Amino acid sequence: MSVAYLLAHEPTNPHTDVVAGVRWTPQSTVSISADGSIRQWSPNPGSTYHMNGSLTHPLGLVSLSSSPDGKHMLWNSVEGVTSLGHMTDEGIAVQCRLSAPGTKGDSPAWSVSLHPAGEQYASTGASGNITLRSAKAEDFGAVLSALQPRSQTFGLCCAYSPDGNRVAMTAENGEIFIFDSVRGSLVSTFTSHVMPVRTLSWTPDSNSFLSASDDTHVVLHDVRSPGGVVASMLGHSSWVLSTDWSSGGYLALSGSLDKSIKIWDMRSQVALSTILDNSGVWAVSWNPDGASGFVTGGEDGSVKWWRSAGTGTGNTG
Repeated sequence: MSVAYLLAHEPTNPHTDVVAGVRWTPQSTVSISADGSIRQWSPNPGSTYHMNGSLTHPLGLVSLSSSPDGKHMLWNSVEGVTSLGHMTDEGIAVQCRLSAPGTKGDSPAWSVSLHPAGEQYASTGASGNITLRSAKAEDFGAVLSALQPRSQTFGLCCAYSPDGNRVAMTAENGEIFIFDSVRGSLVSTFTSHVMPVRTLSWTPDSNSFLSASDDTHVVLHDVRSPGGVVASMLGHSSWVLSTDWSSGGYLALSGSLDKSIKIWDMRSQVALSTILDNSGVWAVSWNPDGASGFVTGGEDGSVKWWRSAGTGTGNTG
């Protein structure tokens, strides 16, 4: 079985550098870029999108996380400045900002993840830890606790499970650490990759997750299983930089420097479709309504919306 997706829309005003993150939410689509900008894209009639708001930081943005309803976004810059914003009909309103920490043992963040409840967020980076911080306006960024893995390595990605009970960290040395975010205890360590792991995405039920690495493997894990690894999927020929699960939990996306997007059937762990793009694919995100479409962010600065071949009409204007 194969599933076809077609390019539905590509705006004529792309970012001017790599798109490091995208989120398609019930409200809008948000993208961040190494050009320092965060943009909000709002839907038009006819499956097209227009830029509804944009903010610019002096340096590149590298990490993006959203609340489940898409009304709040958390993003981080290359030097570790973390911002929390509210998505409005008029654009993006910054609510809180934490300048890069500089105290001993409190390294600047590289990756950030907003807790589903919205009252705290996780960060990781050169410290090799997950730091849990307050996301409340009155003490934004205040350290709540630090979760320490058994080995010291640069944290490339952190991600809360959808139920908020677990938080994951992927590392430069290929390891993945799963913590109980309530008790602060290390639950599992996975060594299913041999090169840096740059992306991790949880299933909607919080029981499994997908990781991908510079080793070109996309790996399915089950946190309830003693071994953990369910399948290691091959197909990409270069670094895999982004993954995402559909809201139904059966389909997954992966984007790679090999300029391809793969749609995976996670029941059979096979690729249903491969789309070749014009540049490396750094970011992917499903339509929250299901598997009817997804959005990608490219090395060339492009943001593109894709639709299932059975829905809508294509538009690249």
